[in-house]
Amino acid sequence: MLKKLRTLQSIVDSGLVAAIRTETVEESIEVARACHEAGVGAIEITFTVPDAEGAIRQLARQFPNQEFVLGAGTVLDPETARIAILAGAQYIVSPSLNEATVRLCNRYQIPCIPGAMTVEEVCRAMECGADIVKLFPGELFGPSAIQAIRGPLPQANLLPTGGVTLQNVSEWINAGAVAVAAGSALTRALKSGGKSAVTDTAKEFIEKIRAARKNLRILAS
Repeated sequence: MLKKLRTLQSIVDSGLVAAIRTETVEESIEVARACHEAGVGAIEITFTVPDAEGAIRQLARQFPNQEFVLGAGTVLDPETARIAILAGAQYIVSPSLNEATVRLCNRYQIPCIPGAMTVEEVCRAMECGADIVKLFPGELFGPSAIQAIRGPLPQANLLPTGGVTLQNVSEWINAGAVAVAAGSALTRALKSGGKSAVTDTAKEFIEKIRAARKNLRILAS
């Protein structure tokens, strides 16, 4: 249980989950290494990457000292979740709620972050044992959705994915997101400026998240 709690805390402390969705394993590892250099504490390899299992396995071997928590994304079923866990994934992210996947992750004390769009889906995810729920697709709702859902569900820990940009990441944090996931901004940076551009972009996200959290603490004091 302690391992699961440490992973969840690492995701929250990081504030940023780098959701890596590239065309090759090599690109995914390059982006992951760039994010690590930026100080990102949670990295997710999506199963849309060809041989995502291989990418996760390689990263788990290259970074054995738990320098960041390594997850698997776009996991649609328990079979894929188990493959990812055996490869080295420390948490599982899904675009929607698959109860069998959540149960499998609970069996092995691996955090599962299922996707949800409505209050009903968020409730179901929490009832299944999800400690953090992914608000997806975030671009359909915007940051105000966090406040709307947490009105009746203040206990919900929400992590928006989709539509999180450098321009609005502070709004998501201010609205109450426990962390955010960003992917397309990182892959665009890779294509436009290479590994260094990915590192710079990730650093910008981290700086904005920290500044927003600091402001919230000031307002709450």
